[in-house]
Amino acid sequence: MNAVDIGKDTDIDRLSPEAAAEELARLAELIAHHDKLYYSKDAPEISDAEYDALRRRNAEIEAHFPDLIREDSPSERVGAAPAEGFKKIVHARPMLSLGNVFSDEELTDFVEGIRRFLKELRDDPSIAVEFVAEPKIDGLSISLRYENGKLVTGATRGDGAEGEDVTRNVKTIAEIPHEISGAPDVLEVRGEIYMTRPDFFALNAKQAEKGDKVFANPRNAAAGSLRQLDSSITAGRPLRFFGYAWGELSDQIGDSQWAFLEKLKGWGFQVNPHSRLCKGVDELLAYYDEMAEQRASLDYDIDGIVYKVNRFDWQSRLGFVSRAPRWAIAHKFPAEQAQTVLNEIRIQVGRTGTLTPVAELAPVTVGGVVVSRATLHNEDEIARKDVRVGDTVVIQRAGDVIPQVVEVVLDKRPAGSKPFTMPDVCPECGSHAVRKEGEAARRCTGGLICPAQVIERMKHFVSRDAFDIEGLGGKHIEAFLEDGLIATPGDIFRLKEKCDEIAGREGWGDKSADNLVDAIEERRTVSLNRLIYALGIRQVGSATARLLARQYGSLAAWRAAMMAAEDEGSEAYAELTDIDGIGPSVADDILAFFDEDHNRKVLDDLTAQLTVEDFVAADTSGSPVAGKTVVFTGTLETVTRSEAKVRAESLGAKVAGSVSKKTDYVVAGPGAGSKAKKAQELGVTILTEEEWLALIGDA
Repeated sequence: MNAVDIGKDTDIDRLSPEAAAEELARLAELIAHHDKLYYSKDAPEISDAEYDALRRRNAEIEAHFPDLIREDSPSERVGAAPAEGFKKIVHARPMLSLGNVFSDEELTDFVEGIRRFLKELRDDPSIAVEFVAEPKIDGLSISLRYENGKLVTGATRGDGAEGEDVTRNVKTIAEIPHEISGAPDVLEVRGEIYMTRPDFFALNAKQAEKGDKVFANPRNAAAGSLRQLDSSITAGRPLRFFGYAWGELSDQIGDSQWAFLEKLKGWGFQVNPHSRLCKGVDELLAYYDEMAEQRASLDYDIDGIVYKVNRFDWQSRLGFVSRAPRWAIAHKFPAEQAQTVLNEIRIQVGRTGTLTPVAELAPVTVGGVVVSRATLHNEDEIARKDVRVGDTVVIQRAGDVIPQVVEVVLDKRPAGSKPFTMPDVCPECGSHAVRKEGEAARRCTGGLICPAQVIERMKHFVSRDAFDIEGLGGKHIEAFLEDGLIATPGDIFRLKEKCDEIAGREGWGDKSADNLVDAIEERRTVSLNRLIYALGIRQVGSATARLLARQYGSLAAWRAAMMAAEDEGSEAYAELTDIDGIGPSVADDILAFFDEDHNRKVLDDLTAQLTVEDFVAADTSGSPVAGKTVVFTGTLETVTRSEAKVRAESLGAKVAGSVSKKTDYVVAGPGAGSKAKKAQELGVTILTEEEWLALIGDA
């Protein structure tokens, strides 16, 4: 994934609840992906600005649709799970992140919100709010725990609740004291580990000279250096530390943020010398402008300013909202920009089939780095900015990662330029490239045969919830594809014919090749739900695959139903979309898969190698609702809707999302609306929650 589809999706006011839920699901998955890359792998694919745009979009949709907030919502999560290879440390106090503002107006709103929250400030405008303002260092957050004056642990942020134990590594950093005096018995000092620009350039020069990995920017270099399993490598890296916050304390450390910074200096910690006390919005903005001017001359990277209410008692009363404190905010800097000529718009196909337009540029230096490519996000962005080949464009690098096209310099547009048209076929495989209503992305439907997607699709095919072939991991899939041993899923089951060739490969032998063939042979019999999941159809996870297997029973019945469902007016389409958990969006992705002739051929080839077991439901012969179709509507009072659905399915019932003439029961709680009305019109039996519980024997 070399670019990201953020885009300017449908206006939130125009989103239906179904479209909003789908986009929240997409954003949750996308943000989690980028969190893992940034926090756990130190290998971000997108800029800070693009990441912030994803989170802002998520927050705006949640504000309009609070009932749709997901359990895995990014607004409820900080960072990413700790990486493998390190022991874990549970933070005594969570390491939360900060909210962001991007304009003077947003900062003013933040300060006014504090004044409205605290009664004495609301009632007396003459009382000034004092803030500690300090540069936002672009490094790696760390928590250092001291007990009785001795450094005992060092932990990364991780997911905010649990981080990586990097104690041995932080002890190699000269600016982190091993012992302090005059501190509370328990003291957690939190701050940022970073690398200066001169040290970063020197490190990269050494890395390149040795033929080792070079780092994209100082933040990645600092994070990668700290996360070495061999602490001697960390010791050889020029890491530094600024302290700025605290975690668990056994005793009070003063009454203000500024007093705490002074104590940190007294204990031997480095505190950013540019930190300053400011009163009110005007002083904050003046400090922001001053640091923006100095930014390029600093030895280290900063990407904004952090403002914190100075008084601890006010911090305590203000508290927290979601994943961030209400008493602190980060004011981000705008990205650095330059102008250049756009020579070509090339379409890049990502690992999930998303078509992303990429600008090929006349090379230009932006923020000290030569840029020759930039993301254009999607076709809506191209149309909104009216970007054309040959245009002079403004480029910016936000967060020193992927550049982006900001705008066109219209007075430099060449004569005869033409608007760009997004292709409706995949440039990699020629399959349909489809854009669904309400989405910004256009996606290739080639799936199993698209070269751009094949590696990830094949890895998915052999994954644990799919065919789960022991000994055939991701690296082997990549190598076999690269060398032509396999090209489609069916080829995996023909590897027996190439056993000798595999045995002769580097890292293999007769025994390991035989073991692989045996593992493949053991998977020639597969359940229907595993097969459906293994196909890698967009939005079809293991739970959805099981729903489909349960509904249709056999591979032949499922395929026949999907072919019949291509007509949206058909009973087959209605049956598909009526499955609880499968709406029109998921149905369209399933049908798009079957609409491609090459997908059907790949499936034919694969299933010719297999025995696909029919779905076997649990024995519900004594159940009064076995085989019945049930719809739940309204508010259930004794159990949640999800629990009720699971219970019904365990008794052999089919749970549907809408009422039709095939519905047997509608269980209606308080607030039941259109579904109950439709049930009355169709003569479907309507049960109260008590009647339903009595029917199934749970009363």
